[in-house]
Amino acid sequence: MSVEVDVLLQEAKESIEAAQNYRSELQQRLHGLNQARKQVRGSSSQARENLRRHFAELQAAATRLLAERLSTLLAEVDAIEADSVRPLDDCQSLIEHGVGQADELLREGEAALRCGLGEKEDKLGSFTKKAMHIQLDSYPHIFLLVLCVFQFTRETRWRIGSLVDEDFAAAEYRLQHRRSGSGGSHYEDSYIGRDCEFLVLHLDPHAEYLFRVCARGEGRTEWSPWSIPQTGYTTLAAHEWRPGTEGYILSSRRNIALRSDASQSRCPVLYSNAATYFCGQTLTFKISAASQMDPRDSLGVCVDSEREAESLQRDQAVCISTNGAVFVNGKEMTNQLPAITLGSVVTFDMEVVNLFPISNNNLSEGGNFKLRVTLGSGNREVVFDWLVDQAVDCLFFGCSFAHSGWKVLVF
Repeated sequence: MSVEVDVLLQEAKESIEAAQNYRSELQQRLHGLNQARKQVRGSSSQARENLRRHFAELQAAATRLLAERLSTLLAEVDAIEADSVRPLDDCQSLIEHGVGQADELLREGEAALRCGLGEKEDKLGSFTKKAMHIQLDSYPHIFLLVLCVFQFTRETRWRIGSLVDEDFAAAEYRLQHRRSGSGGSHYEDSYIGRDCEFLVLHLDPHAEYLFRVCARGEGRTEWSPWSIPQTGYTTLAAHEWRPGTEGYILSSRRNIALRSDASQSRCPVLYSNAATYFCGQTLTFKISAASQMDPRDSLGVCVDSEREAESLQRDQAVCISTNGAVFVNGKEMTNQLPAITLGSVVTFDMEVVNLFPISNNNLSEGGNFKLRVTLGSGNREVVFDWLVDQAVDCLFFGCSFAHSGWKVLVF
């Protein structure tokens, strides 16, 4: 065999060996790919199972929560329905009671007419007395009293719809309210009187309240059934005094301030916690405790609350002193109101008059925005225009007392 054949044979053997190694390597890599594919498929199957289980749990939880929410809402509807139907049930009971009385009276009357002569006089006398007692000429007064609640002004107004007697004139009304969703059914008396409207105070803003009203006629002691409850709420923030002012103690609702410490000669001003007085409203101060008067004392409203002043008798403020003097932008008016004492009620009503174009004349007058103020104290009031430096839609209120012992409620 020649050398060339040997070389070719050797190369062939090496190629065969290389092909075997190549095939073996590829087979190992193919095996690795198969293993990787099994792992991917296994992981995917596990992920699918986890997702199905997770979403099944979510669906179960969502179904449970929705069922609970539905149950709660249905319970609320049931409660509202029961609360609304109750006045109608009361009306029906009252009418059915009257029908029952009439049926019984008819039976007695017919029996009296049929009885013998010996019993007729007694039977007819008893029948006549009972008929007079029932007052057959006077129907029971059944009303549908419809409430109209005005959220912005917190005013509650009602109108009367009679089911029986169109000419009936209610002599007195009774208004009640309670917080909606409080978990109880206890209503508080808000008002008893002849007026058909009433301002309900001390309501929390953005909280729903239920209102109902009933009436009674002249000379009657029993009230009519309650109206169907109506929901109302207020968006107005409550008037509050600013906490932390030296020399003043506030009530828990921050609507009552007591001048507590007058050891220093200063007469600090206690401002409202925010600018919560809006034009078009009535701001009321009620004096529940009085003390020694001082010319620096003041009750009023102002544009800002940052000035270091010992009284509201300053620029950009209107006020009344405890001696009845009225101040506008720090200047005392010639008109004077009654002195402020225990039980005094001071009211501020304001409306925007107009906007002035800025000019030298306006600036010399002290402002370019005019508010018309009606200030009342006791049985008197004064009306005047107040010029301020800028357009305002809400104002602060405040008070200052030189001597301790003064207590004032704001609403």
